Amino acid sequence: MNNIFIIGVGLIGGSFALDIKTLYPTCTVFGIDNSEKHIEEAIQLKVVDQSANFEDLGKADLVIVAIPVDATLAVLPKVLDFVSDQTIVFDAGSTKEDICDVVRTHPKRRNFLAVHPIAGTEHSGPKAAIRNLFKSKTNIICEVEETAFKLQEKALKLFADLGMRIRYMNPKAHDKHIAYVSHLSHISAFMLGKTVIDKEQNERDIFDMAGSGFASTVRLAKSSPAMWAPIFKQNKSNVIETLDEYIDNLKHFKQLMEDSDFQAVYDEMEKTNHIKDILNGIQ
Repeated sequence: MNNIFIIGVGLIGGSFALDIKTLYPTCTVFGIDNSEKHIEEAIQLKVVDQSANFEDLGKADLVIVAIPVDATLAVLPKVLDFVSDQTIVFDAGSTKEDICDVVRTHPKRRNFLAVHPIAGTEHSGPKAAIRNLFKSKTNIICEVEETAFKLQEKALKLFADLGMRIRYMNPKAHDKHIAYVSHLSHISAFMLGKTVIDKEQNERDIFDMAGSGFASTVRLAKSSPAMWAPIFKQNKSNVIETLDEYIDNLKHFKQLMEDSDFQAVYDEMEKTNHIKDILNGIQ
């Protein structure tokens, strides 16, 4: 691959760019972003080689769309309008059903691969881009059968070169499962942070007592609202379902406390400790 286009030169797009430049040192990586500042910063940091626009996409071998999911709905059909028949396009969005639907009848649907790399940090922008972000991470691919086989191979080779593990899933199942393991944890972090900030207004010493446990729990609350609000919007029904279940569990725990049933509190925590075995099994 000679000409690589990254649309959205932040954490995900920029990290793809850095690894691609290492894997394919003779390629040229072009950046497209609606922020001129981000493009300038990405070039200065050598995340991308030069800026480009949509009209340049005709010469692309690969296009990676790494922008908020609401923007992807508008941008992805436009990208497919410009690319050649030999170009593979994939997105990196955290929701998949709406994105797959928006290009379902596009004449170049065969050029698109719906992808969700389970990787990232709480940081954003070109400065957040890091090498080896995707190494040993799971990459979920949806509706692979809708993508031309020869174009699939280009993307799958890249993912293999990046050291990613591949998992295939249909878009509806993806969005339901990711609401539990990703979207709910972000909401929990945001709301825990809000609870503490609201309390801190009256108790100024609260953050002096915050240790590593608090910091790690609310780390996700530093994530970009510009990225996460559209995700919650697109996955609204699944997120609401997971919130209902989560709130029920919180209410149950609160009731045990009110009843002074601390043996049941202990039992609930001990039962949940099993998550250590589950998480260790997927490392």
